[in-house]
Amino acid sequence: MTAETSQTLDRGLRVLKLLADTDHGLTVTELSHRLGVNRTVVYRLLATLEQHALVRRDLGGRARVGLGVLRLGRQVHPLVREAALPALRSLAEDIGATAHLTLVDGSEALAVAVVEPTWTDYHVAYRAGFRHPLDRGAAGRAILAARQVPPADPGYTLTHGELEAGACGAAAPLIGVTGVEGSVGVVMLADSVPERVGPRVLDAAREVAEALR
Repeated sequence: MTAETSQTLDRGLRVLKLLADTDHGLTVTELSHRLGVNRTVVYRLLATLEQHALVRRDLGGRARVGLGVLRLGRQVHPLVREAALPALRSLAEDIGATAHLTLVDGSEALAVAVVEPTWTDYHVAYRAGFRHPLDRGAAGRAILAARQVPPADPGYTLTHGELEAGACGAAAPLIGVTGVEGSVGVVMLADSVPERVGPRVLDAAREVAEALR
């Protein structure tokens, strides 16, 4: 802690992080031990966080993350979208295919930013807000693949016809962005993905990740 920081705010944020890392919630005693403070301090922190709906306590007294955190989280998407748009525009124009940024939302992949090329006669229509299972489509599969390999070597994922007949996709995961799990990709009408598309998508994913750091 420094003179410019707030000890109380720091403790409150640590409570939220601890609760976010558990599925079953934590008791006041457990939080007290993990924070290294007495129970009275924990009670005050929880009461304040509950007033803002950032924490809730069940009938057994275990504290869990509250729905207010979801409302805050929704405001992250516009910021991420704005940071990603330059790289997506460059990718769409270079490849001549619809480019997208996709983030994890529970068990689904959610497209939060989409850029269509300006010079093609036709391209795949893809809209922000489109959802699909993580295990279908290049965007979701790239994210799942990144969970299984070292972060330094994510690679890219190619698919064909999994979300739309006649369409194929390429995507690469975002690596090294704290608190964000997602991918950058393109979708096109083709029998197969041209050879140069995969590496180009991988470069775009790196650009977006750098913009988000």
